Amino acid sequence: MNCLAIATISLLASCAQPDHLLTTTGTEHAAPSARRDAETVFQKRPSEVTTMKIRIDVDGATVMATLDNNSQAAKDFIALLPLTLTLNDYNATEKISDLPRRLSTKDAAPGFDPSIGDIAYYAPWGNLAIFYKDFGYSSGLVRLGTIDVGLDRINAPGSLRATIKVAK
Repeated sequence: MNCLAIATISLLASCAQPDHLLTTTGTEHAAPSARRDAETVFQKRPSEVTTMKIRIDVDGATVMATLDNNSQAAKDFIALLPLTLTLNDYNATEKISDLPRRLSTKDAAPGFDPSIGDIAYYAPWGNLAIFYKDFGYSSGLVRLGTIDVGLDRINAPGSLRATIKVAK
């Protein structure tokens, strides 16, 4: 009866879920009672957001930020680091700079509504944007992360020379 119950549950589970959502515990050859206690069938959990701390050195001051490195755009950006850029003021709202190459947007939302401190990639122009004022939804804008400490340095007037690197 126990073997029949396990076989029935396994059969039903394999019919209900695609193979890539199933896992076994490596107890396929164990005694039936051990399999009954140890076997589980579960769905993979959605990807948890993984982050990476970066450091932005701006005219002698340090700005700390966190990148969400789940998107392909964020991974592409991280691959460019370390990176030295000139951040130019744009529309008294953000600092922008061209990147040395375009980032992938294959898994990105069609746009987003940035908040103060957001770091983003503007796909139509291929540039980095760091928002020091609130702004509305923009098509083609991909969120990369957020400034944690030192946003006041980004809000400084004029152009800024910045070196961006992975924080140690």
